[in-house]
Amino acid sequence: MQISGMSCGHCVGAVSRALKAVAGVNDADVKIGAATVRFDPITATVAQLRHAVADAGYQVTEAA
Repeated sequence: MQISGMSCGHCVGAVSRALKAVAGVNDADVKIGAATVRFDPITATVAQLRHAVADAGYQVTEAA
């Protein structure tokens, strides 16, 4: 997923923690501007991932 508003290591950490806190997320590889998330689609949804990123103060601009 593409994420806007990230500009530093603190941002990466905040988004990583937010995504990993979602039940069903197995791994989140976060870099400035993007994240690759491996999750159980039975437990977690893309909408929940978007919501977690938004709660951390950032915006998902595109999700596959």
